[in-house]
Amino acid sequence: MVAFLADPDVRHAATAAVFAVVYLGMFLGGLPRLRLDRTGVAVLGAIAMIAVNGWSVAEAAAAIDLPTVVLLFAFMLVSAQMRLGGFYAAVTRAVGGWPLPPAALMGALLAVVAVLSAVFSNDVVCLAVTPVVVRIAWRRGWDPIPWLVGVACASNIGSAATLIGNPQNMLIGSVMGVPFGAYLQAALPPVLLALVGLWGLMVWRLRVGQRSGAAVAPVGASEVDDGPPFDRWQATKGLLVAGALLVVFLFTDWPREVAALVAAGVLLLSRRMHSSQVMGLVDWPLLLLFAGLFIVNHGFEGTGLAARAVAALAAQGITLADPLVLAVTGVTLSNLVSNVPAVMLLLPHLGDHAQAVTLALVSTYAGNLLLVGSIANLIVADLAGRDGIAIDWRRHAAVGVPATAISLLTWWAWQWGSAALGL
Repeated sequence: MVAFLADPDVRHAATAAVFAVVYLGMFLGGLPRLRLDRTGVAVLGAIAMIAVNGWSVAEAAAAIDLPTVVLLFAFMLVSAQMRLGGFYAAVTRAVGGWPLPPAALMGALLAVVAVLSAVFSNDVVCLAVTPVVVRIAWRRGWDPIPWLVGVACASNIGSAATLIGNPQNMLIGSVMGVPFGAYLQAALPPVLLALVGLWGLMVWRLRVGQRSGAAVAPVGASEVDDGPPFDRWQATKGLLVAGALLVVFLFTDWPREVAALVAAGVLLLSRRMHSSQVMGLVDWPLLLLFAGLFIVNHGFEGTGLAARAVAALAAQGITLADPLVLAVTGVTLSNLVSNVPAVMLLLPHLGDHAQAVTLALVSTYAGNLLLVGSIANLIVADLAGRDGIAIDWRRHAAVGVPATAISLLTWWAWQWGSAALGL
């Protein structure tokens, strides 16, 4: 077999076949007749790449962008601290208790979820706030579905505002070396416009009364609040550490992954909260997915096929340097194979920080289009299902499709306006 694969053409063909199977698995969410999810497919693909190319373990490990994985791991620990301290749920309950009419309360809730998602993991935020939002809606006699889908969309949009809001942005920032402050300055205006557009959409839906299968609250269910109780000390500790991290990111050139890892270590030093509780909330499968895809993509890049394809398109005048081409490609790939694999495919072909910002925004916005487009969407739907509220793809699409269109249109309007004004 070693002699067989010693032929470069044969090895490249085998590498391309492994790559194709892995990304078919990303598209399908697994492989037919096998009990594999996307993480399992990525790990098996990495093993196949190692075997096909005859790499040592050290050579395969070198393909993994360790700073990205470390940064993601560290922020999972920080977010776990905030969730276990009951901070997310407490903030959501506080907002839900404000004596506001539906439109104003919707705006406040979307803003809070977006801000939390920009600083912490949007997936963890959705995990903590969804049960609370359900009960807020029930107490006021409202259909929870628009509120829940709005929360999912706001978490995705809000997470696009920073380089720590979601996994794909962490990846882009780490690989492209985008400064945290420069990204925030470029991304915040279009994100704010997208959030205002989402709020307008949700207010319209509330006013016209388009209810999608309103759930009836079980007797006594509205009096139950899921999630850990609020722990003022743990929440304050987490906020102080997160605030210190933001200062470091904005005003120093310290490596982000090292600073985040030190911050996570500080949070693990606790006399009240056992480290196993915090570690138990780390999304280990996502970290393995990253590692596997890094190895698979590295193998495919070695074939030169991707570079030749990009060159052929460029010869036809289709280039990723065009923001519109990059946006269409990013949105399409993100909904075919999920945003993290899509970003990994496109990153090697980006040339500057402006393209990195565009990819971060559009790949994150794309997560709102379909129910399966974002883990945050699936978390909200799953937790709602436990309360007897069915959010299927149609009910999500009723908000997700126009929300994605509004987000992309506001992004394009900002691009056009900035270019016209020379900003």
